[in-house]
Amino acid sequence: MLRLAPALTPEIAVLLGRAMFPDPARIERALEAYRTEDSRQLFVWEVGGQIVSAAALRSNGQKAEVLHIGTRPDAGGRGYGRGLLHAIAAHLNLSQLTAETDDESVEFYRRSGFEIAEAPARGGRRRFWCVLSLP
Repeated sequence: MLRLAPALTPEIAVLLGRAMFPDPARIERALEAYRTEDSRQLFVWEVGGQIVSAAALRSNGQKAEVLHIGTRPDAGGRGYGRGLLHAIAAHLNLSQLTAETDDESVEFYRRSGFEIAEAPARGGRRRFWCVLSLP
């Protein structure tokens, strides 16, 4: 079940941190932006009253960008992340949802219905643009 998170809780921070470059200083800067920037929205997917997945977006009208998405390790592979993204898109009445990702996560976006294109490498790592066009 989709729920808009009114604030960044420690539980949500842990889930989003799973999708970030593993540098504590960078993670804290990203999380601080979720606490202070009004353009960022936090959503969670709950099952049985427990948060299993969280996503952070920056939206602009009918378009939004996925900034981070993370699922609990014990809940992975069950479609919760994909369900969360599609529920957010419907809830916000989006025409397009985008994300930039790396080799580790590109298949998640592909399986979730996103079109994938190579983006410029960054930090010596391949990057990908992911676009989900919605009716």
